Amino acid sequence: MLGIQTLNVAAAGGIISGLLAAFCTERWYSKELPLAFAFFGGKKFVLISAFVLMIPISVILPLLWGGFTQILVFISPLFMNDTFGVGLYWIAHRLCIPFGLHHVLASVLRFTEAGGTYVIDGQTFVGILPAANEVLFNQGPQSAAWSEYGPKLFGYLASGQMLTTLFRIPAIGLAMYHTAFKENKKIAKAAILTVVLTAFLGNITEPIEFSFLFVAPWLFIGYAVLCGIMALPLQFLDITIGYIRGTIFDFGIFGLLYENTNWINLVLLGAVNFVVFYFAFRWAIPKFKFETLGREKAMGDRTLLQEKRYDEIAVRIIKGLGGLENIKNVDNCVSRLRVDLKSNDAVDQAILRDTGTSGIFFPQEGHIHIVYGPYVEFVRNAVDTAMGKNK
Repeated sequence: MLGIQTLNVAAAGGIISGLLAAFCTERWYSKELPLAFAFFGGKKFVLISAFVLMIPISVILPLLWGGFTQILVFISPLFMNDTFGVGLYWIAHRLCIPFGLHHVLASVLRFTEAGGTYVIDGQTFVGILPAANEVLFNQGPQSAAWSEYGPKLFGYLASGQMLTTLFRIPAIGLAMYHTAFKENKKIAKAAILTVVLTAFLGNITEPIEFSFLFVAPWLFIGYAVLCGIMALPLQFLDITIGYIRGTIFDFGIFGLLYENTNWINLVLLGAVNFVVFYFAFRWAIPKFKFETLGREKAMGDRTLLQEKRYDEIAVRIIKGLGGLENIKNVDNCVSRLRVDLKSNDAVDQAILRDTGTSGIFFPQEGHIHIVYGPYVEFVRNAVDTAMGKNK
């Protein structure tokens, strides 16, 4: 780059930079320096320290990156195998979700040599996503690259994700409703419909997955394995539906409006997936007495969430987390409220369940995730407001 030998670490560079920035911010955002250098203290010192620490990192990284790249290239044939690769990928992808590592796994295949190297129209593309973008947006449905590369690439992207969001999640939701206790069906119906629509319309599967992940971990493992097995036909059905997301809107845009997508094959495969997942969950839930949605001994009340009474929800969340004195920081992702705590022992999960959450878990000491699906941003705002009023 500009005549200088440069190491391209792509997405990993962003991850490393983000971790370094978080470390420096946490450690030195309130750093006080001697009076003569006071101007460079506080938040300014975060930038200075990050710059200084990046120097040894940049010296060490090239030494490590070559070996790391070779490892990725070595194992990539497993995930990119023409027979079972896409199935193995989706098993690993679902199993990584509880730890939030599915994004890392996806990035490795999408942006590095582990996802393959593709020569399209004389240009070389490294990773699944750059090649998929070239096929989808530049080459088009009439090109040779569309039929040669499209089905394989999109099996790791939209086609594979749509099997989960449009068919498997609704099947699981229906099985949960049919196996719910009679007295819980009314509440369960609303909860299940919410989490199913969150996946169907928003491409977010965590709410329903977390609803049974911790009460039935073996069921989740079986679900992940089944996702991989039932994705195997993507390798030979020539389904070419881009892009990344798996919502019904993406199916309409990239499946129905594009030519030569073989979308009908996805629908047929999806229908088979629906039947298999429905009967698998319909059998397993009562057989092993899993406390899935509607089968809890003390099912939380979702009235507040359904009526969007966020102010009341916020008050209960703060109380359930052990009060303001136990809360260090509140944040959120696309589906979960993420809270740093002084102590996990102070949390009252019964109170939190009555806020309408579809899942509560502790990824580590001093940290809790509370799943609210598409409501999470509004819940977060209400919590911030309530905390500000109570300070």
